[in-house]
Amino acid sequence: MKSSWFAALAIYADPRVLQILGFGFVSGLPLALTTGTLSYWLAREGVDKTTIGLFALLGIPYALKMFWAPFLDHLPAPGPFAALGRRRGWAILIQILLMAALLVLGSADPVATPMMLAAAALAVAFLSASQDIVIDAFRIELLETDEQGAGAAAIQLGYRIGMLVSGAGAIWLSAQVDWFWVYAAMAACVPVGSVLVLLAREPAQSQAAPAQDGEAGYAQWLNRAVIDPFADFMTRRGWLAILAFALLYKFGDAIGGVMANPFYVEIGFSAEDIAGVTKVFGLAATIAGTIAGGVLVVRIGLIRALFVAGILQAVTNLLFALLAWTGPSVPMLAVAVGADNFTGGLGSAAFVAYLSSLCSVAYTATQYALLTSFMALGRSFLSSGGGWLADQTDWVGFFTLTTLLAIPGLALLAWLARLSRLPDEPRVVHRT
Repeated sequence: MKSSWFAALAIYADPRVLQILGFGFVSGLPLALTTGTLSYWLAREGVDKTTIGLFALLGIPYALKMFWAPFLDHLPAPGPFAALGRRRGWAILIQILLMAALLVLGSADPVATPMMLAAAALAVAFLSASQDIVIDAFRIELLETDEQGAGAAAIQLGYRIGMLVSGAGAIWLSAQVDWFWVYAAMAACVPVGSVLVLLAREPAQSQAAPAQDGEAGYAQWLNRAVIDPFADFMTRRGWLAILAFALLYKFGDAIGGVMANPFYVEIGFSAEDIAGVTKVFGLAATIAGTIAGGVLVVRIGLIRALFVAGILQAVTNLLFALLAWTGPSVPMLAVAVGADNFTGGLGSAAFVAYLSSLCSVAYTATQYALLTSFMALGRSFLSSGGGWLADQTDWVGFFTLTTLLAIPGLALLAWLARLSRLPDEPRVVHRT
């Protein structure tokens, strides 16, 4: 029995899996720099809450990436980058542009040059979403079918580390140096991914695909790469309701999350408190919740796990209402953040398993991009009204309302469960 456990764990020492850990790091790095860290910066500069909420719209590229994913998936990178191969070529080009965009973003002034800041942040978000497309394909193609679980775990861990650096690390650093140097330091972390990309071999599937695409006519290529995956998805019963559920399941959490840092600043927490409790401790709680979520799905089934996690995600928002009432208490902040992040991880594990179970084997990558795009749309477009909502009420009322916003997603889940008679276990899917 012990030997079988050691054999299963041995895959995590594989150089490819370690490379994927680094891919996850550079993939997670830019996200906080256009969300939580940016909102903290804006709050410190005195930008009003409604405007800060509107910056959640920077998440729209993550919601729309399904539209350009087929082109990054099938076309070679331009110019000399093509010599590196499709996956490596696009990854290196995007990372170079990403570093430049981060430097421009750091040099902007939220008060004096808000349009420059918004444009640079949008460029970072677009390049980050594009990098995710390439890295996801790279990861899947580097590993064999029975290695995909280890690859998924490695990229999630790397992603969380990247967000820790650009979240807690950036906020802590902002107390020591100007914001330009904060973003310059984050840009200096991107070459970690570039080096690992250059050390990795170009996947065999990626090398063979250009020849296959060249043999196909344009119309045939368009059908195979773009139209067929979406047409297949629309054959499911209740497919519109499925997309609405992907949009709304984490809606309440998204509204609360976009205003979290302005809330912490306004009620009086220091940069050290925010970095230490909400980022470092919060990350540990998220990882624990994600692991527990996987166990919960196995023990009680996918649909029940989604219900349990969804209810807990909503209820823990009330802890922030309590924090707003008690004032800046670090122990109370730890309780609220710990519970919220744990249940958020719980919900994410069940949610990702559910979305994965909906993908056809032949179109896994594009259909998964479609579903996660709707998830990102809820995180960005719909949550952009969070600042306006916070301006209309006090913080106690705001976080109470975010609890109620979980109800539509849970109602859709109940309807989908009855409509489709969904299985208790998600089926395993692989990209072809």
